Amino acid sequence: QVQLVESGGGLVQAGGSLRLSCAASGRTFSSYAMGWFRQAPGKEREFVAAIRWSGSSIYYADSVKGRFIISRDNAKNTVYLQMNSLKPEDTAVYYCAADSIPYRFVLAAEYDYWGQGTQVTVSS
Repeated sequence: QVQLVESGGGLVQAGGSLRLSCAASGRTFSSYAMGWFRQAPGKEREFVAAIRWSGSSIYYADSVKGRFIISRDNAKNTVYLQMNSLKPEDTAVYYCAADSIPYRFVLAAEYDYWGQGTQVTVSS
């Protein structure tokens, strides 16, 4: 099984930056996709970005495109989410997830493994 642990959340002023990390352990495969989702109170879980362990496929939600960057370090089994130009509407709990059979990667139901989440709060 795959275990995911997020870190790097915190409080930041609007316009600031944060870098989230997701450390993966257990059995992972090169075909897996890694995704970032977020969920604000009273809202549905929202797709943010995704990347494969291998290859060059990267996907972003329109709401974060141009501001967020997803990347990976295969040697460290770690995926990152660099968040720049943060806005108050980015405030949410951010989750790392792994999809063993990537297909409908923007859907939370597609993913098999989830981290516990890390809180990101952007103040104005």
